[in-house]
Amino acid sequence: MNATPRWLDPDEKAAWDSFINLQEALIGRLSRLLQADSKMSASDYIVLVNLTETGDGRMRYLELSKLVKWEKSRMSHQVARMMKRGLVAREECPDDARGAFIVATPAGYKAIEDAAPIHVEHVRRLFIDALTPNQLDTFARLSKRVSDHMEKQPD
Repeated sequence: MNATPRWLDPDEKAAWDSFINLQEALIGRLSRLLQADSKMSASDYIVLVNLTETGDGRMRYLELSKLVKWEKSRMSHQVARMMKRGLVAREECPDDARGAFIVATPAGYKAIEDAAPIHVEHVRRLFIDALTPNQLDTFARLSKRVSDHMEKQPD
């Protein structure tokens, strides 16, 4: 690492501050709306949407953790909370005694089916509708570029 910090110039700082402000405001508002509309946390939603998008509503813990970019312990705690509310179940993996599946329950399917249409309307109203199709394409490409760059950087 360099001894002298590479401080952000005014344009870099403006871009970074704009991104952070957008991210915090958008995620915070969507999370509050999701909770108010469906009594579901954003973490509940991300787990259920990923499970229910699979063919059989099940995923291995590690696979789901990697997909949503969470540490194993965070996923374990989230799943435990959701199991208490009957949204997901844990099933042993017949091929691997150490492995387990997270499975969406009928109550989990019902919760996501009820929440998703309202949530997507908020996403559309607060994010999608603010941009032209060309701007959305550019935003998606820039986001992917930063994500790809991050993957190549050491922690």
